[in-house]
Amino acid sequence: MDNRTRPDISIVVPAYNEVENIPILVGEIEKALGPTGKSFEIVIVEDGSTDGTREVVERLAAEKAHISPVYFDGNYGQSSGFDAGFKHARGNVIVTIDADLQNDPADIPTLLSKLDEYDAAVGWRAERKDTWTKKLTSRFANRIRNWATGETIHDTGCSLKAFRREALRDVKLYTGMHRFLPTLVKIEGGTVTEVKVNHRPRRFGKSKYSIFNRFLKPTMDLLAVMWMRRRHLNYRIRKEG
Repeated sequence: MDNRTRPDISIVVPAYNEVENIPILVGEIEKALGPTGKSFEIVIVEDGSTDGTREVVERLAAEKAHISPVYFDGNYGQSSGFDAGFKHARGNVIVTIDADLQNDPADIPTLLSKLDEYDAAVGWRAERKDTWTKKLTSRFANRIRNWATGETIHDTGCSLKAFRREALRDVKLYTGMHRFLPTLVKIEGGTVTEVKVNHRPRRFGKSKYSIFNRFLKPTMDLLAVMWMRRRHLNYRIRKEG
Protein backbone atom coordinates (compact mmCIF):
# COMPACT_ATOMS: atom_id res chain seq x y z
CA MET A 1 0.00 0.00 0.00
CA ASP A 2 1.37 3.40 -0.98
CA ASN A 3 1.15 6.61 0.99
CA ARG A 4 -1.45 8.30 -1.20
CA THR A 5 -4.79 9.18 0.36
CA ARG A 6 -7.11 6.19 0.29
CA PRO A 7 -10.07 6.91 -2.02
CA ASP A 8 -13.62 6.22 -0.91
CA ILE A 9 -14.28 3.86 -3.83
CA SER A 10 -12.22 1.61 -6.09
CA ILE A 11 -13.84 0.47 -9.35
CA VAL A 12 -12.17 -2.75 -10.54
CA VAL A 13 -12.43 -3.40 -14.29
CA PRO A 14 -10.81 -6.49 -15.85
CA ALA A 15 -10.34 -5.75 -19.57
CA TYR A 16 -9.46 -8.07 -22.42
CA ASN A 17 -9.80 -6.82 -26.00
CA GLU A 18 -12.17 -3.95 -25.16
CA VAL A 19 -10.35 -1.16 -27.00
CA GLU A 20 -13.52 0.69 -28.07
CA ASN A 21 -15.37 0.22 -24.79
CA ILE A 22 -12.81 1.37 -22.22
CA PRO A 23 -12.89 5.14 -22.95
CA ILE A 24 -16.69 5.14 -22.94
CA LEU A 25 -16.82 3.15 -19.71
CA VAL A 26 -14.41 5.51 -17.95
CA GLY A 27 -16.56 8.48 -18.97
CA GLU A 28 -19.72 6.78 -17.71
CA ILE A 29 -18.12 5.91 -14.36
CA GLU A 30 -16.97 9.50 -13.94
CA LYS A 31 -20.48 10.75 -14.76
CA ALA A 32 -22.10 8.31 -12.29
CA LEU A 33 -19.75 8.95 -9.36
CA GLY A 34 -19.11 12.67 -9.80
CA PRO A 35 -22.40 13.79 -8.19
CA THR A 36 -21.84 11.53 -5.16
CA GLY A 37 -18.98 13.74 -3.94
CA LYS A 38 -16.96 10.64 -3.10
CA SER A 39 -13.35 10.20 -4.19
CA PHE A 40 -12.68 7.24 -6.45
CA GLU A 41 -10.11 5.41 -8.52
CA ILE A 42 -10.66 3.19 -11.55
CA VAL A 43 -8.42 0.11 -11.43
CA ILE A 44 -8.23 -1.25 -14.98
CA VAL A 45 -6.60 -4.67 -15.12
CA GLU A 46 -5.35 -5.08 -18.68
CA ASP A 47 -5.43 -8.82 -19.34
CA GLY A 48 -2.97 -9.28 -22.20
CA SER A 49 -5.16 -7.76 -24.90
CA THR A 50 -4.19 -7.98 -28.58
CA ASP A 51 -6.40 -5.20 -29.98
CA GLY A 52 -4.79 -2.04 -28.61
CA THR A 53 -6.59 -1.99 -25.25
CA ARG A 54 -3.27 -1.64 -23.42
CA GLU A 55 -2.33 1.47 -25.37
CA VAL A 56 -5.73 3.03 -24.63
CA VAL A 57 -5.35 2.28 -20.91
CA GLU A 58 -1.84 3.77 -20.90
CA ARG A 59 -3.14 6.95 -22.54
CA LEU A 60 -6.03 7.29 -20.11
CA ALA A 61 -3.73 6.69 -17.12
CA ALA A 62 -1.42 9.46 -18.36
CA GLU A 63 -4.36 11.86 -18.71
CA LYS A 64 -6.36 11.06 -15.57
CA ALA A 65 -4.90 10.74 -12.06
CA HIS A 66 -7.78 8.51 -10.90
CA ILE A 67 -6.96 5.78 -13.44
CA SER A 68 -4.84 3.15 -11.69
CA PRO A 69 -3.78 0.48 -14.20
CA VAL A 70 -2.47 -3.05 -13.75
CA TYR A 71 -0.88 -4.73 -16.78
CA PHE A 72 -0.68 -8.52 -17.06
CA ASP A 73 2.09 -10.08 -19.14
CA GLY A 74 -0.42 -12.45 -20.76
CA ASN A 75 -4.09 -13.43 -20.79
CA TYR A 76 -5.04 -14.93 -17.41
CA GLY A 77 -8.82 -14.56 -17.29
CA GLN A 78 -11.45 -12.71 -15.32
CA SER A 79 -10.86 -14.31 -11.92
CA SER A 80 -7.19 -13.30 -12.07
CA GLY A 81 -8.26 -9.83 -13.16
CA PHE A 82 -10.55 -9.39 -10.18
CA ASP A 83 -8.00 -10.83 -7.77
CA ALA A 84 -5.22 -8.52 -8.97
CA GLY A 85 -7.65 -5.61 -8.93
CA PHE A 86 -8.70 -6.32 -5.34
CA LYS A 87 -5.09 -6.43 -4.22
CA HIS A 88 -4.23 -3.22 -6.06
CA ALA A 89 -7.35 -1.32 -5.00
CA ARG A 90 -7.03 1.24 -2.20
CA GLY A 91 -10.68 2.18 -1.68
CA ASN A 92 -12.79 1.58 1.42
CA VAL A 93 -15.42 0.22 -0.95
CA ILE A 94 -14.64 -1.98 -3.96
CA VAL A 95 -16.97 -2.14 -6.97
CA THR A 96 -16.58 -4.66 -9.79
CA ILE A 97 -17.86 -4.06 -13.31
CA ASP A 98 -17.38 -5.60 -16.75
CA ALA A 99 -15.53 -3.64 -19.43
CA ASP A 100 -18.00 -4.51 -22.21
CA LEU A 101 -20.52 -1.70 -21.41
CA GLN A 102 -23.34 -4.17 -20.74
CA ASN A 103 -23.25 -3.21 -17.04
CA ASP A 104 -24.49 0.35 -16.47
CA PRO A 105 -22.31 2.52 -14.18
CA ALA A 106 -25.41 4.61 -13.41
CA ASP A 107 -26.45 1.77 -11.09
CA ILE A 108 -23.31 2.06 -8.92
CA PRO A 109 -24.71 4.71 -6.52
CA THR A 110 -27.70 2.45 -5.76
CA LEU A 111 -25.39 -0.45 -4.93
CA LEU A 112 -23.29 1.82 -2.73
CA SER A 113 -26.35 2.92 -0.75
CA LYS A 114 -26.96 -0.68 0.31
CA LEU A 115 -23.56 -0.95 2.01
CA ASP A 116 -24.90 0.97 5.00
CA GLU A 117 -26.75 -2.25 5.90
CA TYR A 118 -24.90 -5.03 4.08
CA ASP A 119 -21.33 -6.11 3.42
CA ALA A 120 -22.03 -6.61 -0.28
CA ALA A 121 -24.64 -5.58 -2.83
CA VAL A 122 -24.80 -7.60 -6.05
CA GLY A 123 -26.48 -6.74 -9.33
CA TRP A 124 -29.41 -8.70 -10.73
CA ARG A 125 -29.95 -8.34 -14.48
CA ALA A 126 -33.71 -8.86 -14.33
CA GLU A 127 -34.12 -7.94 -18.01
CA ARG A 128 -31.08 -9.25 -19.83
CA LYS A 129 -30.17 -7.97 -23.29
CA ASP A 130 -28.49 -11.16 -24.46
CA THR A 131 -29.18 -13.97 -26.89
CA TRP A 132 -31.69 -16.60 -25.86
CA THR A 133 -28.89 -19.19 -25.51
CA LYS A 134 -27.01 -17.01 -23.01
CA LYS A 135 -30.18 -16.34 -21.04
CA LEU A 136 -31.15 -20.01 -20.99
CA THR A 137 -27.74 -21.33 -19.94
CA SER A 138 -27.35 -18.62 -17.28
CA ARG A 139 -30.81 -19.25 -15.84
CA PHE A 140 -30.16 -22.98 -15.66
CA ALA A 141 -26.67 -22.48 -14.19
CA ASN A 142 -28.00 -20.10 -11.52
CA ARG A 143 -30.65 -22.59 -10.46
CA ILE A 144 -28.09 -25.38 -10.19
CA ARG A 145 -25.72 -23.18 -8.15
CA ASN A 146 -28.47 -22.06 -5.80
CA TRP A 147 -29.73 -25.62 -5.31
CA ALA A 148 -26.22 -26.90 -4.57
CA THR A 149 -25.12 -24.04 -2.30
CA GLY A 150 -28.40 -23.20 -0.57
CA GLU A 151 -28.24 -19.71 -2.06
CA THR A 152 -31.05 -17.49 -3.33
CA ILE A 153 -28.96 -15.22 -5.59
CA HIS A 154 -30.78 -14.69 -8.88
CA ASP A 155 -27.80 -13.71 -11.01
CA THR A 156 -24.36 -14.78 -9.82
CA GLY A 157 -22.93 -14.03 -13.26
CA CYS A 158 -23.57 -10.29 -13.05
CA SER A 159 -20.20 -8.61 -12.55
CA LEU A 160 -21.68 -5.38 -11.20
CA LYS A 161 -21.17 -5.75 -7.45
CA ALA A 162 -20.14 -3.55 -4.51
CA PHE A 163 -18.29 -4.71 -1.40
CA ARG A 164 -17.10 -3.22 1.82
CA ARG A 165 -13.34 -3.64 1.70
CA GLU A 166 -13.25 -5.86 4.78
CA ALA A 167 -15.79 -8.26 3.23
CA LEU A 168 -13.16 -9.32 0.68
CA ARG A 169 -10.26 -9.48 3.13
CA ASP A 170 -10.41 -13.25 3.73
CA VAL A 171 -11.85 -14.26 0.34
CA LYS A 172 -9.39 -16.22 -1.79
CA LEU A 173 -10.11 -16.51 -5.49
CA TYR A 174 -9.26 -19.40 -7.76
CA THR A 175 -9.91 -19.67 -11.50
CA GLY A 176 -13.64 -19.32 -12.13
CA MET A 177 -14.46 -18.41 -8.53
CA HIS A 178 -15.41 -14.81 -9.31
CA ARG A 179 -18.86 -16.18 -10.18
CA PHE A 180 -19.30 -17.26 -6.57
CA LEU A 181 -18.22 -14.05 -4.82
CA PRO A 182 -21.57 -13.61 -2.98
CA THR A 183 -21.30 -17.15 -1.58
CA LEU A 184 -17.62 -16.70 -0.69
CA VAL A 185 -18.46 -13.50 1.20
CA LYS A 186 -21.23 -15.32 3.08
CA ILE A 187 -18.88 -18.19 3.94
CA GLU A 188 -16.68 -15.63 5.71
CA GLY A 189 -19.67 -14.32 7.68
CA GLY A 190 -20.63 -11.40 5.45
CA THR A 191 -24.13 -10.24 4.52
CA VAL A 192 -25.30 -9.86 0.92
CA THR A 193 -28.26 -8.21 -0.77
CA GLU A 194 -29.40 -8.02 -4.41
CA VAL A 195 -30.26 -4.96 -6.48
CA LYS A 196 -32.02 -5.00 -9.84
CA VAL A 197 -29.74 -3.30 -12.36
CA ASN A 198 -29.88 -2.20 -15.97
CA HIS A 199 -28.41 -4.45 -18.65
CA ARG A 200 -27.46 -3.28 -22.12
CA PRO A 201 -26.71 -4.97 -25.46
CA ARG A 202 -23.03 -5.29 -26.35
CA ARG A 203 -22.03 -2.46 -28.70
CA PHE A 204 -18.42 -3.30 -29.54
CA GLY A 205 -16.22 -6.37 -29.41
CA LYS A 206 -17.11 -10.00 -28.90
CA SER A 207 -18.24 -12.04 -25.92
CA LYS A 208 -15.44 -14.02 -24.26
CA TYR A 209 -17.82 -16.81 -23.19
CA SER A 210 -19.05 -20.01 -24.80
CA ILE A 211 -21.32 -22.80 -23.62
CA PHE A 212 -18.22 -24.50 -22.14
CA ASN A 213 -17.01 -21.63 -19.99
CA ARG A 214 -20.49 -20.31 -19.27
CA PHE A 215 -21.91 -23.59 -17.95
CA LEU A 216 -19.63 -26.63 -17.94
CA LYS A 217 -16.60 -25.03 -16.25
CA PRO A 218 -18.73 -23.25 -13.61
CA THR A 219 -20.42 -26.56 -12.83
CA MET A 220 -17.01 -28.03 -11.97
CA ASP A 221 -16.16 -24.94 -9.91
CA LEU A 222 -19.41 -25.44 -8.03
CA LEU A 223 -18.11 -28.70 -6.55
CA ALA A 224 -15.20 -26.79 -5.03
CA VAL A 225 -17.52 -24.19 -3.50
CA MET A 226 -19.74 -26.90 -2.04
CA TRP A 227 -16.66 -28.46 -0.44
CA MET A 228 -15.56 -25.08 0.94
CA ARG A 229 -18.96 -24.42 2.52
CA ARG A 230 -19.08 -27.81 4.18
CA ARG A 231 -15.48 -27.73 5.43
CA HIS A 232 -15.29 -24.09 6.49
CA LEU A 233 -14.16 -23.62 10.10
CA ASN A 234 -17.00 -22.03 12.05
CA TYR A 235 -16.38 -21.57 15.75
CA ARG A 236 -16.71 -18.92 18.43
CA ILE A 237 -14.38 -18.46 21.38
CA ARG A 238 -16.08 -17.96 24.72
CA LYS A 239 -12.98 -17.01 26.64
CA GLU A 240 -9.22 -16.91 26.35
CA GLY A 241 -6.83 -16.91 29.26
